[in-house]
Amino acid sequence: MAGGGSLAGGSSLFSGFRVLGLYSNHVPHALRYHQKHREFYLVTAVGKSLHTLSDDITCIAADRMLVFAAAGRDVSAFARNKEVVMRYHGHKQEVRLLLPLGDQLLSADSSGDVIVWDVQGGDIYLRLQFDPNTFDVSAMMHPSTYLNKVLLGSSQGALQLWNIKTSKLLFTFPGWSAGVTALQQSPAVDVVGIGTAMGRIIIHNIRLDETLMSFMQDWGPISSLAFRTDGPPIRRQLAAQQRHAHNTAVAAATFLHGEPLLVTNGADNAIKVWIFDQEGGGARLLRCRQGHSAPPTAIRHHGNDGKNVLSAGQDGTLQSFSTVHERFNKNLGHGWFKQKKKKGLSYEALRLPAITAFSSTAARQSDWDSIVACHRGRLATTTWNYQRCTMGAHHLQPPSPHRDAIATAVDITSCGNFAVIGSSCGRVDVYNLQSGLHRGCYGDDEKAHRGVVRGVATDTLNQLTLTAGSDSLLRFWRFKTRKQEEQLKLNAAPASMMLHRDSGMLALSLDDFTLLVVDIETRRVVRKFAGHHGNINDMTFSPDGRWLVTAAMDCTIRTWDLPSGCLVDCFLVAMAPVGVSMSPTGDFLATAHVDSLGVYLWTNKSLCGPVGLRPLPADYQPAVETLPGVTADESEQEVTSEEVDDVYQSADQLGVELVTLSLLPESRWKSLLHLDDIKRKNKPVAPPVAPAAAPFFLPTVPGLTPRFTAPTATEQETQSHLLRWGSLSQRSEFSLALESALESGSFDRPLRLLKDCGPSALSVELTCLTSEGGGASSLLLAFIQMIDSMLASGRDFDLAHAYLALFLKLHLFSLSQDSVAMAALLRLSARLEAGWAELRASFNQSLCLLSYTKSALL
Repeated sequence: MAGGGSLAGGSSLFSGFRVLGLYSNHVPHALRYHQKHREFYLVTAVGKSLHTLSDDITCIAADRMLVFAAAGRDVSAFARNKEVVMRYHGHKQEVRLLLPLGDQLLSADSSGDVIVWDVQGGDIYLRLQFDPNTFDVSAMMHPSTYLNKVLLGSSQGALQLWNIKTSKLLFTFPGWSAGVTALQQSPAVDVVGIGTAMGRIIIHNIRLDETLMSFMQDWGPISSLAFRTDGPPIRRQLAAQQRHAHNTAVAAATFLHGEPLLVTNGADNAIKVWIFDQEGGGARLLRCRQGHSAPPTAIRHHGNDGKNVLSAGQDGTLQSFSTVHERFNKNLGHGWFKQKKKKGLSYEALRLPAITAFSSTAARQSDWDSIVACHRGRLATTTWNYQRCTMGAHHLQPPSPHRDAIATAVDITSCGNFAVIGSSCGRVDVYNLQSGLHRGCYGDDEKAHRGVVRGVATDTLNQLTLTAGSDSLLRFWRFKTRKQEEQLKLNAAPASMMLHRDSGMLALSLDDFTLLVVDIETRRVVRKFAGHHGNINDMTFSPDGRWLVTAAMDCTIRTWDLPSGCLVDCFLVAMAPVGVSMSPTGDFLATAHVDSLGVYLWTNKSLCGPVGLRPLPADYQPAVETLPGVTADESEQEVTSEEVDDVYQSADQLGVELVTLSLLPESRWKSLLHLDDIKRKNKPVAPPVAPAAAPFFLPTVPGLTPRFTAPTATEQETQSHLLRWGSLSQRSEFSLALESALESGSFDRPLRLLKDCGPSALSVELTCLTSEGGGASSLLLAFIQMIDSMLASGRDFDLAHAYLALFLKLHLFSLSQDSVAMAALLRLSARLEAGWAELRASFNQSLCLLSYTKSALL
């Protein structure tokens, strides 16, 4: 961007809402049990998904109340899974392990430091230092019933049992010549499970230092151990084995206490719950939360309600994410070659490559396949059934395939009966989706373009087919006869194409980073946009066809207004967007980004309130907009707080000629003149009844002869005496503030104290202003001046009149005998009359205008 341009404040049209399809990474999960809800809660980490950390999360742990997460050298404690209640600073290297232990938290870093923290105070209770060359801490565990004891495992293989209260090493286990990767308490006391880097599993009694049994598995290092706590015990044998449970290494596995349920998570962005109810002790998948294990390549909204987003990923899967709730998500799975499985051929060899482009419709999805997808490096396209969540019945391929040709573009007609597919050899073919049969191709020589077909589209009524190729031509074909009607020469080769069927506007992104909008009725270019500085990856129209939203490799998402032909919104994102889709209802914009597994949702602000969109200048410099579900760095947060301070706040007084009310409830000032009636009404009908006399014992003197104790002189002196009112009088805080305000001339503090008082307390404060109540005549004069200042400023108009009415009701007789006070009241009366006259004139004028408006014939 050019320097010295207009600065931006983020997107004025879109606001980050949430992220879909992010569930887990390589960090082991934490399981916590909520006693009040009687439910298990699973906590997983996804990058910086705990929303307050500037580094990626390295480990998490949870106890009964808090969730702990380590990012870099800091550890944070979260309450209710979102509120940071404590931060623990003290590590010099990255924290790798966390272990909650009652009121304490243990953390170990890569430099060999193990710190015991006080959870509530955040203080360091104990610090243990180990040499990573001799004892590199790789696992931590608290043995059950071992008070203040912690078992530490090392990557060298040795184990140590420590007392963290006395800071003493109790015992050292030599190990089994392999690094310890996992430690887990078994259901039996004194017995722990130990996993090693060589794939060996040892069941060891730490009290007797005796190995009870040992197992060996051949699939690599042990990443997690879990003991089942329900059902009959299993003998020393392999009961079941679950192959391909995750596409990557299993990060953690945990059995729910007393249930045959195993929870696992992995770096493949999946959380799975397995139930062991199969014959022979095997497990089956009970439920799953799974997203893409590789970044998405294309996204599109499916259906007319805008509640589902179809996403194709580099992992070869096609998934549907619901914007309403995750339980409505669908995984359509991988694509497979249509051939019989040969002996020795793995499942990986049968999988189709990743989807590069797809088209979907909801018109006939209950009758046959409604999704058609192009795959990387393949000419044949696949069909998918959305309702059955499976790959469809057909592989669409032309009858005379060209060698080395691949499918590059696809579109389904609005009726859902036909699919139009373009290929790299220039062919554009039509297929029937119900039967999967080839229905013809465009062009006299079976080629629609002399180059790669970059885009295909059909209109709403199946009258026109539009194709764009690398030969810089946009061609218009009659859909039924497949004859060319017209062609349009473009300035550069098109990269992609998008048709808004309702408005008939066709958007083309060119290789020179410009955009063209063609009206398919007049078949002329009606708009041309320039501004992107990288390849335009995707684009989408708003439902009404007014906006065109584009995403490019320059990390910008731009919104173009078609009627005015101007850029109206632009913002930067941290990762280049590869896909963008506006929902048919216009409420959400979905984006997919490079190196990110999720689908990000942005809310359309124009549906929530008025948005002032104006043309942006050519030198506009967009600001970085934080992706939904990701928190900006601390420096960005500081800028944000400054921006919040700059938000316009309404003034206390809009103008000196106006009066402003106090905004206090009417009960605080409207009943001040009727307090006596209210007290009389609330007076109890019958006097309080004394409780029945309880039996008592007179105090006696200890001894053989019972004698009553005579009252002492001290007790007689402590009897109550009748004192005068003035001898115990004490100035209240309001009286002192009013007296000081008389000298300073500022009555803000006494007025603020009166606003905090209720009606009864306010009546007591005003009663105590006289000398009989412990006050002075000067306080009466100060109160009159306070009311005068309130009327002069025009603020708290209702309170000024209510306070003055109560004041005159209480002290009118005393004021009539004081000439100075009477002079002040006369000046106050004049100001009151002048202010009320202006207000009455405004009322009369407004009432007159309102009466004329209601009675006039319009």
